[in-house]
Amino acid sequence: MTAEKRRVAMTSVFAAVLLTTMKLVVGLWTGSLGILSEALHSALDLLAALITFFAVRVADKPPDADHQFGHGKIENLSALVETLLLLATCGWILYEAYQRLAGGGLHVDLNVWAFVVIIISILVDIGRSRALMRVAKKYNSQALEADALHFSTDIYSSLVVLVGLISVYFGFPEADAIAAAIVAGIVVWISVRLAKRTIDGLMDRAPEGLRAKIENAILDVDGVESIRALRIRGAGAEVFINLVIGVQRTTFFDQVHGIVDRVEESVRGAVPRSDVIVHAEPVVGVREKLSDKIEWLVRQSGLSAHNITILWVNESYVVEFDIEYPQGTSFTDAHELASEVEQRIRENVVSIAEVHIHLEEDTVSVLSARECSASEEALLARARQYVESHGEILSLESMNCLAKEDGLRLTTTFTLPRSHSLREMHAIVDAIESGLKSLDPRIVKVFIHAEPAD
Repeated sequence: MTAEKRRVAMTSVFAAVLLTTMKLVVGLWTGSLGILSEALHSALDLLAALITFFAVRVADKPPDADHQFGHGKIENLSALVETLLLLATCGWILYEAYQRLAGGGLHVDLNVWAFVVIIISILVDIGRSRALMRVAKKYNSQALEADALHFSTDIYSSLVVLVGLISVYFGFPEADAIAAAIVAGIVVWISVRLAKRTIDGLMDRAPEGLRAKIENAILDVDGVESIRALRIRGAGAEVFINLVIGVQRTTFFDQVHGIVDRVEESVRGAVPRSDVIVHAEPVVGVREKLSDKIEWLVRQSGLSAHNITILWVNESYVVEFDIEYPQGTSFTDAHELASEVEQRIRENVVSIAEVHIHLEEDTVSVLSARECSASEEALLARARQYVESHGEILSLESMNCLAKEDGLRLTTTFTLPRSHSLREMHAIVDAIESGLKSLDPRIVKVFIHAEPAD
């Protein structure tokens, strides 16, 4: 990108040097004030081209300690300078038009080179304005776009001089001044439009339609509840986007991080060459259930709730759940934390009449056990027979037995029809679990994994 921008800018510089030299030589040779004014115009073009070449070199430098948002603003500043040069050119054209209409024109010694240099100038300006505009649109470069507009106005200016030369040849010099004034008006209109865009860029005004485009990209991401703040700042071709999104407050941290990553990807897809910073804040989500809210309120005390049961009794809720405390927590400390949690729940959910909390200590994550399937073959045979006798079971995949300090643990895997709902599957698993425990009082735990049949 940088190489292409520099190449087209340098080509513009070479073209400006060539045209300025040609017009100056032919203008002095013929005494044509029109061609001399074009030489001055091309000299301004050379200055503009040099400014643009400098701007695109600086703009693509990476951010540093003194310019933490990069150097892209130099393109906006360059475009503003070129706009002022355009307006200065218009002033020159209008002045020349007035002088000629007032009868202050000079004698012109026409020859073929006067026409040749103007025609060459028109062809060169057409080529370089198109090349500059193509690269400007490709990389969103305001400096190159300003340069392209500058040189497109040169085409009209050269046409004015050409018409003036032809008019002089046929004895009607006034047409030159009239055409010059018309072109000056067109250039002023183009300059004002370019100046507005440039000033908008320097004032960090968001481009029209960009905010809505970014908002749509954000809200397309699942998990985003709302957009709480959005700020957009352009610097040359770069767009800096700072935004704050609302995420359901019961969402776990790793899930929030995933949502933030997806928002960044979505925004960058909608706005190429953008620097996106996303901050997430907890909000009450539209999909938040009462159980989610209870769990979130418990987490405010650094605890976790499980086995949450919510009952609707006499037009109000009765909530029951378990809280696990770190090993070694005293009964008094655990009770005080539970009371704190209960008070918080009552303050935040007024429709809750009663809160019942079961206190328990966090269990050791790894327990000692030994394989006992061989020594308990008789028990496993009865267990297999029980599972296979159940009408809903399609196939028994595996079953084994582990011995722990407090008793036996059976683990089994079987298949069920794919047409079952999750609720139907859970009811079958609960029934079989209860039945397996009744086979032997030593069985303290049954773990069942159900799979849909192929």
